[in-house]
Amino acid sequence: MTAARSTRSLPDFARIVERFDAQQVSFVSVTQSFNTTSSMGRLTLNVLLSFAQFEREVTGERIRDKIAASKAKGMWMGGNPPLGYDLPAAGSRTLQVNASEAATVRDIFFRYLDLGSVHALQRELAERGILSKLRVTASGRTIGGLPFSRGALFHLLRNPIYRGCIAHKGIVHVGEHAPIVDQALFDAVQQRLDHNARRHKSAAAHRATRALLIGRLFDELGEVMTPSYSRGARGRLYRYYVSASLQQGGRTRRSEVIQRISATAIEKLVEDLVGRWVPKANRPLDVPLSITLRNDGLLVDLPGAMAGGISARLSEGETIFHSSPQECSVQVPIALPLRGGKRLIISGRRTSRPDRALIAGLRKAHRMVSRDRRLPLVATAPVSRYERELLRLAFLAPDIQRDILAGHQPPTLTLEKLRQLEIPLDWTQQRKALGWS
Repeated sequence: MTAARSTRSLPDFARIVERFDAQQVSFVSVTQSFNTTSSMGRLTLNVLLSFAQFEREVTGERIRDKIAASKAKGMWMGGNPPLGYDLPAAGSRTLQVNASEAATVRDIFFRYLDLGSVHALQRELAERGILSKLRVTASGRTIGGLPFSRGALFHLLRNPIYRGCIAHKGIVHVGEHAPIVDQALFDAVQQRLDHNARRHKSAAAHRATRALLIGRLFDELGEVMTPSYSRGARGRLYRYYVSASLQQGGRTRRSEVIQRISATAIEKLVEDLVGRWVPKANRPLDVPLSITLRNDGLLVDLPGAMAGGISARLSEGETIFHSSPQECSVQVPIALPLRGGKRLIISGRRTSRPDRALIAGLRKAHRMVSRDRRLPLVATAPVSRYERELLRLAFLAPDIQRDILAGHQPPTLTLEKLRQLEIPLDWTQQRKALGWS
């Protein structure tokens, strides 16, 4: 190997020589009359490497200029063709339109305008089974053929290649290939994307200032929980903290892991806890802390300097899980919901509030039962398994039904769980089976 082939960068060669010198090793070329043990050999080698580096840089500039000039003429300069196009024919640089895929691309553009949301578009395409472009490599390995991600859809909707153009370093040139989407449709989609981007950017900045636990709240698997929101039917804003994988459209393998929680509820709870533990803190949520959201409660990590005196201010059930000069971890048992619906979060004891789904099921069970003067109790015949399971709620003990209406049921008791249980007819046995105190 010649000296010029060993490296084409003077800084790299200088570092190599430094390492050689540190190990008392010399670089000697067999085919060329120099070595690094003498000053003349070093000079000769530096001159050769300077020309080698110059040659490499000039070659790179020529290749880049050639690619830029070809793209300015609208030629396809290699790479994987996007959905809707196939590779150019032999000896050509013009993409070929794939008719079936082109129809899919146009449908995606039209559906986005109808839905107005990339998130909704992604869900619809997944339901319809529309997948990304499937490619087969020379080795026979398949790539693609998967549901579209949101990022892929954004890229597709922004790609100027579909209106017959080739983009290079931010400059769009007229391409040699045929367009799939007409200019009016493409411009309408860009306007909608720009409008949504401005709206989401301003809304995200506003939500970030309101998300007081951003970057400090984690689920049981260690994933950070990021702020999210939704709007109700009347335009009311609901704030949440959502696990990163769920935010990106994934699902956890463990169904008991809580991946979404009300932002207002958890922020109020943490503020109350830290305010009680650290009375000197004027703004409890500004205290440097980390919260892990677990199925059996919270694990709050505080700086070790705040550990002094906390034990005297802990409520029933709250315990110091770990304490060191650097960190103090407090375990807080709380009742957290594993499903949707409003639930009260109270530390130190397990409590519920009226469960709308449970109350609605109880009322429906009573509507299925008709009272008649001649018969003590006549039930309308349930027509489905769901109604048969629901009907049993009408035969719960009166005090149990009153507790459900008042929200005093055990926090783990849900309508789904109650339907699946075998409810005894004896009221005393009902209380034992359902865990009533």
